[in-house]
This record gives sequence, structure tokens and C-alpha cells, in this order.
Amino acid sequence: MTVASVESIRAQFPALERRAADGQHIAYFDGPGGTQVPRSVAEAMVDYLYHHNANTHWAYPTSAETDALIDDARAALADFVNGAPHEIAFGANMTTLLFHLSRGLGRAWGPGDEVVVTELDHHANVAPWQALAVERGITVRMVPMRVEDGRTDFDALARAITQKTKLVAIGAASNALGTVTDVAAVTRMAKAVGALVFVDAVHWAPHHLVDVQAIGCDALGCSAYKFYGPHVGVLWVKRELLERVDVPKLAPAPDNAPDRLETGTQNHEGIVGAGAAVNFLASLAGSQGTRRERLAATFDELHRRGDALLTALWTGLEAVPGVTLYGPRPGTPRTPTLSFTVKGHTSTEVARALVPDGLYVSDGDFYAATIIERLGVEGLVRLGCSVYTTAEEVARVVGAVARVAK
Repeated sequence: MTVASVESIRAQFPALERRAADGQHIAYFDGPGGTQVPRSVAEAMVDYLYHHNANTHWAYPTSAETDALIDDARAALADFVNGAPHEIAFGANMTTLLFHLSRGLGRAWGPGDEVVVTELDHHANVAPWQALAVERGITVRMVPMRVEDGRTDFDALARAITQKTKLVAIGAASNALGTVTDVAAVTRMAKAVGALVFVDAVHWAPHHLVDVQAIGCDALGCSAYKFYGPHVGVLWVKRELLERVDVPKLAPAPDNAPDRLETGTQNHEGIVGAGAAVNFLASLAGSQGTRRERLAATFDELHRRGDALLTALWTGLEAVPGVTLYGPRPGTPRTPTLSFTVKGHTSTEVARALVPDGLYVSDGDFYAATIIERLGVEGLVRLGCSVYTTAEEVARVVGAVARVAK
């Protein structure tokens, strides 16, 4: 399958028509915090609101159409993660969904039970389990990060996972450093002691095609707005666990999978948009083959392009005096996301200085505050390459950072 060129992909994003004061097009390097949206996704959401808007499970046509469109979105996200439609739950965001799931799991835990997390994780994959330490008296074990290469210390992880471990919460990729962790290997370690595994795939899903069957985990979360969709969270939970977890819910609400995880009336237009985002990614590989096959072809090519862009970013910035790069080097398991500091400037100062050049970048701790603490910096400047990023934009940002560093 031939994947669409960067030029043809860019033509589908109205945001890329925006210009800076000097006339240059805006280069969006803020994708790790949220990507831009193609026309097909926005149009699917508008079509729903204009022509099908209703609440669910009633006897009139627009309600039935809403049910069908939500089912279509579940099927699309199931293909995206290689799960089943009845294992896909939607919510406001991954953080909210995980607090909900953790509370349900925690009702069966107490003193003596343990959850293992890592310093490399976004705090959305830490705070829900820490809350259980307060509410249920469990112990949360924190596995250290190796500062020298931005990776989890697997020897320490192996020591932390014991017969007391009820769950291992592990990020597939760091949103701050781009580090990719072998979550399948972590799952095997957890299963050896009978523990559950939750995988935070929010930063991983835009760059590597998720396969929950290959990972072997019990639950996995991602966010549609990180892969060209609207602000909706997605939670895959293995059916056996989904049907037994004691989640808080209203008595009249459905108790079947996956509705039992979806508290209250959902963001129907956002759910439709999440499904449309998956279809957008699949469409980049044409129309032949199954959706999963087309997604695989798309991600294989995007991974190749991302590696090339990351290498150019790393090589260019590494040569700039005063710039310090963080995280794994190119050629190792990682995403095309690169964080750095500039001597004598805060991360916010750098981000502001790049705006006149039409370069939009993220700065701060990205809710991965433990990483920032371990690195001993006040914050990082983050560059993320997305499906619409070009080599010309990479050259622009390297040149602009060099001017700031002077």
C-alpha cells in the first residue's frame, strides 16, 4: 500500500493555512499536547450535530442513528488498538477515565496490596493510584528513571513487582522525552505474579500502531486529540475485567460492557470525531484491505518519516551551543518528540521567542513533573513531529533556536 505524501496530507488540514506576521506558514510542533484536525474529522462532527443529534437508546430515528454512529466509532477504535468494539469505552479524557477505572479496581484492594508506577510516567498514570493509597491504604511503588538516557530502570522494575503487586501502571511512551518502553516485556513480568497491567498509550498511539493482543495488557488508554481527533478519551478494557470491575455507577444506568464504564451522557459528536480520526489515518493508505491493514501500512510509513525528522532535529540542535537535549538518542526505541533547554533562557522564554518565526512549540513539565524534577531543570521546550511535519519546518525551527541561543 502506498501512503499519501506529506503534501497531500497537509492539504487536508485547514489550520496549516494560518500565517505568521512575516507571511510564513505556521509550523505546529505542539502535537504531543494535541494535534490539528483534518477536514474529514470536523465534517463528521458537524454532520452529526446538524443531522443526527439526539440522546441514545430511544425509539425515534435520530436516537437510533446516534446509537449506530457510536457503534461505528467503537468499531473504529477497536481496529485501532486491535481489540473488540464492546471493550471500548469513551470519556472526557484519559485522566478522567483512569480515575474512574482505578476507583473501581481499588474497591477490591486494601493494606498490603501494591501498585507499581514509574518516574517516567505522565502524572495521569500516577495520581489515580496514589489516590488509592489515601482512600484504600494500598502501597504505590515508584520505579526510578535512568537520568542518563531517559529510560525506566528495568532491574528496579523487576524488584518492585512482587507477589503483593495487584497492578502495574506503565506508559508506552513518555510525552516529555519520547522514550518508548517495551510494555509487552513489562506485561510478562506482571503476569508472572498474577498482576493486572494498565498501559498509558496516549503519547504512543499517534506514532506506533497499538496492539493490545501483542502487549497482553488488561487495559489501555489513549486520547483522540493526540491523533487528529477531538478532545475525547478512549479506554480499552479486556471484557472479563470490564464486566467485573466494581466501578461507581447510577443504578438505572446500563450494566453491560462497555456502557457501564461511561458515566452520564457522553460527548456524542466527539465520539463520532474519534472514529473519524481513525478512518482518516486508515485512508492515508488508500481504500484496499481491511481498516486494520491500512492502519498498519500508514503507521509503518509514518514511523519511517518520523525517524528521519527526529534525526534531523537532533543533529541540528545538538550542534547549537548552549542547547542541551534530553532523552534517548535517535535510532533507539522512541517517538519523534524531542525536548531541550537553552542556556540562559527559561523554556517559556524560548517558546515565546519562536512565535514570531511562526513556530508553535510546547514548554513546561507537560504533567510529567517527576521527569522535570529528576532532570533538575525548571522546564523543557518540546518539539513534536506529526503527520503534517516537513523537513523544511524542521530546518526552520533549528535555525530559530540557534538564533535564540545566541
